[in-house]
Amino acid sequence: MSDARATAEKDDTKADEKSADRLTTLADGIFAIAMTLLVLDLHVEPGLDKDEFTDAVRQAVPDLGAYALSFTILAGFWRDHRLIVRLVPRFEGVALRFALLWLGAIALVPFPTALLSEYAARPLTVAVYAGMVAVTNLLELAMFLAGRKRTEHATEAAHGDVGRAVTADLASTAALFAATVPVAYLVSPVAAMWCWLALVPIKLIHRKRATARRHGRAS
Repeated sequence: MSDARATAEKDDTKADEKSADRLTTLADGIFAIAMTLLVLDLHVEPGLDKDEFTDAVRQAVPDLGAYALSFTILAGFWRDHRLIVRLVPRFEGVALRFALLWLGAIALVPFPTALLSEYAARPLTVAVYAGMVAVTNLLELAMFLAGRKRTEHATEAAHGDVGRAVTADLASTAALFAATVPVAYLVSPVAAMWCWLALVPIKLIHRKRATARRHGRAS
């Protein structure tokens, strides 16, 4: 009986590893495509004289800014995903559906990025971009919470300080971007985009707290 149980546990472990590997492989491919598509809007027409070239480079600055912003956001999503699959090594059922919806949102990132590079002064553009980031964060959070609910698959860390730090990070990021939607309409799109910089200290605070908790537990 003990040998059969040990064999079953080994099979479950292998299945978990395959589930995590397959999801990670699919996610890596989608992230690579989305990040590559961001570059397509970066170009300068050939055959320009000195003045035209200078103007073209200046006009490309908003494109570079939108590219840098979206690349940074995608990199953050990718990093969070790598952590989540370590905390929850197997996704199935509702958690898998949320994971696929989240990857679908990731694949859409180049579209609002293109809008932001061309029409950043319009409130609707900023609202679409901020809404996209907020929804994507919420989908990733739902994926994590649904996977963690299956206690037989989630690790102890998923229910501990690390899991709480991931939850707080994703929830606060979604709240920040969602809060800038009315700012874009009531104040200005530029003010809303400046509010996005608040994400930097929020991320740093969550990282420091998570690190302090890990060190405290280790000691």
